[in-house]
Amino acid sequence: MDLYDVLKRPVVTERSTAGMQANKYTFEVDLRATKTEIKQAVEKIFKVKVVQVNTTRVRGKVRRRGRNEGRTPDWKKAVVTLREGDRINIVEGL
Repeated sequence: MDLYDVLKRPVVTERSTAGMQANKYTFEVDLRATKTEIKQAVEKIFKVKVVQVNTTRVRGKVRRRGRNEGRTPDWKKAVVTLREGDRINIVEGL
């Protein structure tokens, strides 16, 4: 898998923005990506040192439009902890 296929987009929410103060950055990643692949992708793309990678698989929600019912897709979230002193500028990075 290509490095740029591993990371899909940064997740920018109130909680993830608060985590940036503690050098924790949240990304949506490919469902098949492993922690090692995520670490290598972040280190090479952003030129930082990754200390820890935590992942979770987020289940899609059931949504309704009138009578029709469907689901949003499942996705995988990775919280990456960086070495002290390293930073990622989310706006310029992706």
